[in-house]
Amino acid sequence: MNFISTAALALAMSTDAFAAAIGKGAALKNPRWSEALRTGAIFGVIEGITPLVGWVLGLSAVNAVKAWDHWIAFVLLGALGLHMIYNGLKKDDPEADAPDDKPSSHSFARLALTGFATSIDAMAVGVGLAFIDVNIGVVAAAIGCATFVMVTLGVMLGRVLGNVVGKRAEVIGGLVLAAVGAAILYEHLIAV
Repeated sequence: MNFISTAALALAMSTDAFAAAIGKGAALKNPRWSEALRTGAIFGVIEGITPLVGWVLGLSAVNAVKAWDHWIAFVLLGALGLHMIYNGLKKDDPEADAPDDKPSSHSFARLALTGFATSIDAMAVGVGLAFIDVNIGVVAAAIGCATFVMVTLGVMLGRVLGNVVGKRAEVIGGLVLAAVGAAILYEHLIAV
């Protein structure tokens, strides 16, 4: 993977966390930068670790599927992208957004759980990346850093922008993820 593909993948992986961070920011009473940085760090670390876990899991199967690796990466990334697009387009439950008293911060456990939930796709991407020649450390670090920045900004934007931008970001991220999968397939088929 080249720099542009790595950067696009990192941004795509951070969009669902960005959408969640906007929701987290909207649920807080005047979030401060310290809370946004704390939330970004928790999400970024989790999102940076999960592709490594997926990559290790994928390595165990790499020899068995070497001839089809590009198709596996394409299908995994495409399916994850379509799932993100679906989540970005579906309507939310209007009764879920009616809190009377907003907290000033979220608990570590709640943030870690949300961070893990938004990083499942990064783990699946890690599995797909095990089938191609990629420096997983660089990719995982890029995903973690992009998530840190996006979540930090998302928390601060949350109280102003609400869920509308978060949903659009998830759709865009899904499109980018599907495009990265298509690029991997294209690069492999052209090389043959």
